[in-house]
Amino acid sequence: MEERNNRRTKIGVVVSDKMQNACVVSVTSNVKHPLYKKVVKSTKRFHVQDVNNDCHVGDTVEIMETRPISKTIHFRLLRIVERAK
Repeated sequence: MEERNNRRTKIGVVVSDKMQNACVVSVTSNVKHPLYKKVVKSTKRFHVQDVNNDCHVGDTVEIMETRPISKTIHFRLLRIVERAK
């Protein structure tokens, strides 16, 4: 049986869990500006499939890229790194 390719993983914070079987994860990264060379913080939000509705707002989670599951969902929950306090 063939092994799957390595998929991109990201670590972010859950900002919304109002959807059924899905949540919104915010991933921040530091990017150097191409002209001014200043480090700028950029934030991107991803819709993530969460089949068991495990995550809640404030949790730190690891997500993995996958095939399109719906119109907006292209990532799935890999694991919960840290629960919200």
